[in-house]
Amino acid sequence: MSTNDITFASLNLAQPLMRAISDAGYTTPTPVQAQAIPLVLAGGDLLAGAQTGTGKTAGFTLPILHLLTAKPVANLRPGRPRCLILVPTRELAAQVEESVQTYGKYLALKSMVMFGGVNINPQMKALRGQVDILVATPGRLLDHVGQKTLDLSGIEILVLDEADRMLDMGFIRDIKKILALLPKQRQNLLFSATFSDEIKTLSDGLLHNPGYVEVARRNSTVELITQSVHLIPQKLKSHLLSHLIKHHDWKQVLVFTRTKHGANRLTEKLIADGIPAAAIHGNKSQPARTKALAQFKDGSLPVLVATDIAARGLDIDQLPHVVNFELPNVPEDYVHRIGRTGRAGSSGAAISLVDKEELPFLRDIERLIKREIPVVAIDGFVPPANLPAEAPRPPRQPNGPRRNNGPRAAKTGKPHQPPREGQTRHDGQGQKQKPRNPQQRDQQPRNGQPSAKPRPPQKTDEQHLSEAARHQAMPQPALFSPKPGVRRGR
Repeated sequence: MSTNDITFASLNLAQPLMRAISDAGYTTPTPVQAQAIPLVLAGGDLLAGAQTGTGKTAGFTLPILHLLTAKPVANLRPGRPRCLILVPTRELAAQVEESVQTYGKYLALKSMVMFGGVNINPQMKALRGQVDILVATPGRLLDHVGQKTLDLSGIEILVLDEADRMLDMGFIRDIKKILALLPKQRQNLLFSATFSDEIKTLSDGLLHNPGYVEVARRNSTVELITQSVHLIPQKLKSHLLSHLIKHHDWKQVLVFTRTKHGANRLTEKLIADGIPAAAIHGNKSQPARTKALAQFKDGSLPVLVATDIAARGLDIDQLPHVVNFELPNVPEDYVHRIGRTGRAGSSGAAISLVDKEELPFLRDIERLIKREIPVVAIDGFVPPANLPAEAPRPPRQPNGPRRNNGPRAAKTGKPHQPPREGQTRHDGQGQKQKPRNPQQRDQQPRNGQPSAKPRPPQKTDEQHLSEAARHQAMPQPALFSPKPGVRRGR
């Protein structure tokens, strides 16, 4: 039987789960659900590679709820959960626990969510009662372990969701500490949108003879997402964004910026232009982030401006538009960003505003997704006159492939970069060192060996812009699909 022929009724889930699935309006599982659910029900470990928006959350919550219900524990102690779901961000934690509540509403199982940025006392109070399923971020979970309010000795099932993002954010040490606290006999499920060498290493040490599910090509983007690029100087981007929102009458658009300060500044600009908007990022309080997200989901707030870390895990049905106000340094983040649209069978549009300094990042993204993103001419946009001069910005440095970058990446959302020319470096002991001149790098031998051959000359920005201009001469697809999204199982 192919995955296209599988229905939820054929998966032999418990009747209360089938009732909850029916209430949610789903009849047919997505491909990742159709493949993952039987493997999890069989009790084995699982390694699942699925791009965002494919319904992977239900792919593990449904079988976990079935397994815990089928094998009840006679004497369940307070604060001793049976299932642990680790996630990288607060928003994703809330989303996963909401999914557990949705599908488990007719079961006697109890779940709770814990993450930082909020008062720890209500979480301590909840741990004094029954907790079957715990959804948590690593840092706050270890806080509870340190205060002895949480007992992980009864974990039967461990889920690492968005494992690639957890490694990117520098959580590998916390994950290892948590794994050391768990019983050795347990079922392990690892879900990741992308596979890196670090993910393979983690899965090799964690999983035992796992089943394997991959429903899309590695680092691919959803085919239902129409991708396009507008070439625009950085100083005009906010004006163009306001024009696009008003001209196309966009009702719901998620905008990504690279920095928290940039998110705040863009939000202020949109509000000044008469467009209701809010920003979410790591400096915002959790109540403010929750309120902004709730308003964005219910349609009362048309524009949400977010950084990558804050937006990871946002799940919004039929989100029509995602805008990259700035391209990310790391190509994989582009895949995650645009994956906020085109979810659960719906179509969507991903628009990137690209300054000439960002063209190298655009090429990196195109190499990763193995496709060229069309450059679309800007229709009807008239730049404002007499703009103030833009303050000089330091050049952005390409980062190459995503990798684990330790605590600094967790704090800033950006991997550690070596100092640029003219900057002061430190030796780790507080002593300043002389700046390194990049022009002398290839002239100095390493370990007594001749240096490598000099790199070939790089293309100029003018050449890159000329290449981009050739895209404009090509026939361009429509920015928006005329077909409405079809709601499917998640």
